[in-house]
Amino acid sequence: MPATQSAMIMLVAGIGIPVLAALNAALGQRMGSPVAAGVILFLVALLTTGIVFLMAGGSLKAAVGAPPHLFLAGCLVAFYVLTITWVAPTFGVGNAVFFVLIGQLISAAIIDHFGLFGAAQHPLTLARAAGIAVMGAGVFLTQIAGRA
Repeated sequence: MPATQSAMIMLVAGIGIPVLAALNAALGQRMGSPVAAGVILFLVALLTTGIVFLMAGGSLKAAVGAPPHLFLAGCLVAFYVLTITWVAPTFGVGNAVFFVLIGQLISAAIIDHFGLFGAAQHPLTLARAAGIAVMGAGVFLTQIAGRA
């Protein structure tokens, strides 16, 4: 897949994250339970991915021998969904996503630098660190400007 196409797909995925946060936070408030909203989100997600999985003719056989730590990704998704659903209504979607983005920048730089979890290794050069810092500053400025 060409890099531009990959970038556009990830841009759309990124757009969806704050939308997911706002929708699930509203559902959690309506239901009076962020955890119940999280359960519904995961049921809908399971149904959606199950349909795509079946349409693609997928198989789960290769997961049998996978190292157990690889399954922690599911716990991280659950942690994100539950915390954003609980925090966003009072802290604000923008504030919550701001800290998520800063965490993602730090985590992605570490994963890329060391090539963790089988990721391609991209050393953290001074230029990359400056770029990450500028991105972090940009995210910070959008929050400051939103309060003015």
